[in-house]
Amino acid sequence: MDPVTQGALGAAVAVSKARPQQIAGAILLGALAGMAPDLDVVIRSSTDPLLFLEYHRQFTHSLLFIPFGALLCALVLHPLSARWSGLSFRQAWSFCLLGYATHGLLDACTTYGTLLLWPLSDARIAWNVLSIIDPLVTLPLIAGLVLSKRKATVAPVLLALAWFGAYVALGMVQRDRAEAVGLELAQSRGHDPMRLEAKPSFANLFVFKVVYEYEGRFFVDAVHVGRTTRVYEGESIAKLDVGRDFYWLDPDAQQAIDIERFRWFSNDYLAVDESNSNKIIDMRYSLLPNDINALWSIEVDPGAPASAHVSYQMHRGDSRAALRPLWQMMTGQATD
Repeated sequence: MDPVTQGALGAAVAVSKARPQQIAGAILLGALAGMAPDLDVVIRSSTDPLLFLEYHRQFTHSLLFIPFGALLCALVLHPLSARWSGLSFRQAWSFCLLGYATHGLLDACTTYGTLLLWPLSDARIAWNVLSIIDPLVTLPLIAGLVLSKRKATVAPVLLALAWFGAYVALGMVQRDRAEAVGLELAQSRGHDPMRLEAKPSFANLFVFKVVYEYEGRFFVDAVHVGRTTRVYEGESIAKLDVGRDFYWLDPDAQQAIDIERFRWFSNDYLAVDESNSNKIIDMRYSLLPNDINALWSIEVDPGAPASAHVSYQMHRGDSRAALRPLWQMMTGQATD
């Protein structure tokens, strides 16, 4: 999730266990500890563009790392806040623990993939029940924190957390509905998908991107799941086959190794960009949920030495142009 939501949820959980006089300190410590795991983004390399993909949402997000991450946060934050908050180190650590503990679980609710079980497993867990950004998650948490601080009571925060829990449960229901619609669509085409996933589109739980794999191709569609359902058919593209698509690439070359690293990161949702035969795209993300226009990719250089890395690219696209058709999908209308 975005840093604001991470901080708001961390603060809300910390405040839920605070006494009235501790609310201000709990908000600060819970919020900062709730955002702290994303400091893993500083782990980068000027020579290896994929290093940050391996470490983002890795050990700092692991369930086993929570007490250690909370301790580090408390060691840094308690000396800065003890005078005005009046909290002991033990109290500060407990609020940091509560805030830190929310981060990985909240990230796992999205589609990116989080290593909750590291180092026991390198599986990227993604429950696909929340969008990376969703005001209906963030704003109620912030409102609950503001009211709890003003009224010196945890009741508003408890209501906000109840809303959050209900919204996550709704996301599970909507995801399952979208997957069912996607499966019906695949079967109507005579396809028996090898795998199928539905992922929330930007900032809502009404429109899901459905991606399924069948006979070496990915099929991408959007589905609206409200009181009624509606399908917005998309496109299909061949799944990446390194032996076929990059037959010239030495399997021991660094670029071949990087492709496998990118495959792990994307849960093997990879395809070759049809407009650039050297570009490999992550099929999971696009501005419009029935598009194949990926938000990030890697590019292989046929003339590069064996030790060279691939390049990593982000594609912003035209977000303004996507707003209208996305809104039409969210409201169940036909797109222009």
